[in-house]
Amino acid sequence: MATIDAQDLKQRIGRFRVLIMGRANAGKTTILQKVCNTTDQPEIYDTKGNKIDTAIVESSIKRGNHDIMNEMVFRSNPIFVFHDSCGFEAGSEEEFESMKKFISERAHATKLEERIHAIWYCIPMDDPCRTFQRSEEKFFLECDTGRVPVVMIFTKFEALRPFACGEIKNKLKGVSGEEHSKRIAEHVEELFTKTGIWDRLRNPENRARPKSYVRLQSKCFRSISPMSKLTLATVLDMNKQNTNCDALLESTTLALDDEELQLCLVSTQQLNMELCIKCAIT
Repeated sequence: MATIDAQDLKQRIGRFRVLIMGRANAGKTTILQKVCNTTDQPEIYDTKGNKIDTAIVESSIKRGNHDIMNEMVFRSNPIFVFHDSCGFEAGSEEEFESMKKFISERAHATKLEERIHAIWYCIPMDDPCRTFQRSEEKFFLECDTGRVPVVMIFTKFEALRPFACGEIKNKLKGVSGEEHSKRIAEHVEELFTKTGIWDRLRNPENRARPKSYVRLQSKCFRSISPMSKLTLATVLDMNKQNTNCDALLESTTLALDDEELQLCLVSTQQLNMELCIKCAIT
């Protein structure tokens, strides 16, 4: 692997292609902007490489039409190309079947540059009683993602904090500020465990099973990979324009089976030496 030049690898692979999935209110655009370190909206292209007016795309989505084949690229970081899957959470069987076909074709494409290299699936945590909807269950039960790793992104994780405070408020009386924060954090973990969402996602009956997950809240990304028992944490101020999603990119890199793709993605993170060691890339 040491003999492979990263720039040559990028030219052969082209761009790192990601399918981002999830409900309309899951914060997908914000995630992509943070990954690409920008506040700009993406440029959108059709399958022939023709640029599409974003106003036309937005109007089409409002009418219930969405083309998963369209490519989203941010000028700040064109090494990434994103596809967005939306609509089937509203109950559209046609949209769901279109998504399944896209994943099947792109997961098993002969040419590496035409494949999707990772799937980011976003689930908001602002309603812990309804974290896992029928649309998500259907995706994981039925979709064949091949060797393409699925990384879960639990967004709005800070929404669990008020629930935690409410449930243990009597136990918080008279405790110090440090202890107060510690107990709430511990109860947030308990609430997340009680949802059972990770166990349901990792159900052996599912055709698609995520390899790791990343938590996203207003000031913190936390990535935890139960498969490797690896815990990573990166604190970010989401209000600052120059923040990024290193934790998400690192979790994705470690989830990849292909060493060439790992090196390609590591190179987008300025060849982070610690990450290279974790991936056994020298």
